Amino acid sequence: MSTENNKRHLAILGSTGSIGTQALDVVRNHKDRFTIEVLSAQNNADLLIAQAVEFQPNVVVIGNESLYHKVFSALDAHQIKVYSGTKSLASVVEMGTIDMVLTAMVGYAGLLPTIHAIKAGKTIALANKETMVVAGELITKLAYEKGVDILPVDSEHSAIFQCLVGEFHNPVEKIILTASGGPFRGQKVDFLKSVTKAQALKHPNWTMGAKITIDSATLMNKGLEVIEAKWLFALKPEQIEVIVHPQSIIHSMVQFKDGSIKAQMGLPDMKLPIQFAIGYPARLHSDFPRFDFAKYPRLSFEKPDRETFRCLDLAYEAMQNGGNKACLMNAANEIAVQAFLEDKIGFLQIADIVEKTMQNGSFVAAPTLEDYIQSDLEARAFASELI
Repeated sequence: MSTENNKRHLAILGSTGSIGTQALDVVRNHKDRFTIEVLSAQNNADLLIAQAVEFQPNVVVIGNESLYHKVFSALDAHQIKVYSGTKSLASVVEMGTIDMVLTAMVGYAGLLPTIHAIKAGKTIALANKETMVVAGELITKLAYEKGVDILPVDSEHSAIFQCLVGEFHNPVEKIILTASGGPFRGQKVDFLKSVTKAQALKHPNWTMGAKITIDSATLMNKGLEVIEAKWLFALKPEQIEVIVHPQSIIHSMVQFKDGSIKAQMGLPDMKLPIQFAIGYPARLHSDFPRFDFAKYPRLSFEKPDRETFRCLDLAYEAMQNGGNKACLMNAANEIAVQAFLEDKIGFLQIADIVEKTMQNGSFVAAPTLEDYIQSDLEARAFASELI
C-alpha cells in the first residue's frame, strides 16, 4: 500500500467501460483502502466528468481530443488536471503518485500505456488481454527487467493465479481455461449464417462490453485468453486446455504434476477478480452474492466445437507460430468485430477476415515494438479492404 493513510493509489485506464465502472464500485466499498489518482476514457466524456467529480482524481485523460474543452470546462472548478490524447495517457501513467495501473481499455489501445507504466515501475492490474496477445514476449521481458508484478483481472486468469498462490514452487502440468460457450453454444454453421448482433450480444452469464461479448460468441475471446495465459504463466501451448463449462461457476483450473487439480469457483461477477487484483495480496471483505451449491446441483463440461467456432484454432495457430502472428490476428479481429457491430458483415465472416489477414500479413519472427506497431497498422488496413 502507498504512503497516504496506507491507501493504494490507482490509475484506472478505461474508467467508463464495463471493467472500469465495476472497479470504481469496488473502490466505493473500500474507501479506506484506495484512492483514485487518474481516470481515463476515450469518448464517454459525460460519465468521465461524473466519475471525476465523485472521486476527485489528480488527473483525468480524455482520449478523444475533440472533447478536451468539454471535460476541462466541467472540471476546472475542481482543480483536476485534464489532458487529452494517447500520448498524454502514456505520460500520465508514469506519475510518481501512482502505485497501481488498472488497464481496462479495450483492444490494442492498451499496449503503449501499459508499456510506459511498466517502465515507470508501476504494478499492473491487467484487464486488457490484447496487450499480452499482441506483445506478450516484449511485455513479460520488460516486466521482469523492471521487477514489475502483472496481476491478472480476467476471471479465468485470476482463477489460475488464485490456484497458484502458495504453489509457485510446484511445476504445473497444465491449466484448464473454462468457457461458457457464449450465446450460440451448440449451434452449427447454417444457424450462424443469419444471426444478428442483438443475438450475439446476449451473453448467457456475463455482463460485458460489446467487443468482448462478440469475442465470446465467436470463441475468439477464449483464444485471446489462451495466448495471454501462455505469457502470464510461462506455459507451452500444449499445457493450455479449453473446456466449455456452461454454468460459468468454475472459472478455471490448474493441474499439477501429481495429477491433482485445483479450481477457483464463484458466481460470474467480474467485481470479484477486480477486487482480488487491486487488493492483492489481501482478500478484502465483500458483500457480493455468495455461491449456493444447492442451487447448482449439476456442473457440466464439454469440448469446444472448434469446427464451427474457428477463431479458437486460429488463436492456437498464432500462438504456435509466434512472432507477430498474434498481433496480426488481434488487429484483424478488432476490425472484423467492429464491422459486425456496424452490420457491415455477417457473424461467420469475422473468422474469415481474421484467417485471411493472418495468411497475408508480413511475418516477423522476432518483432520489436516498432514491428508490432507496423504489423497492427498493416493488418487493420488489409482487414478493412476485405469488408
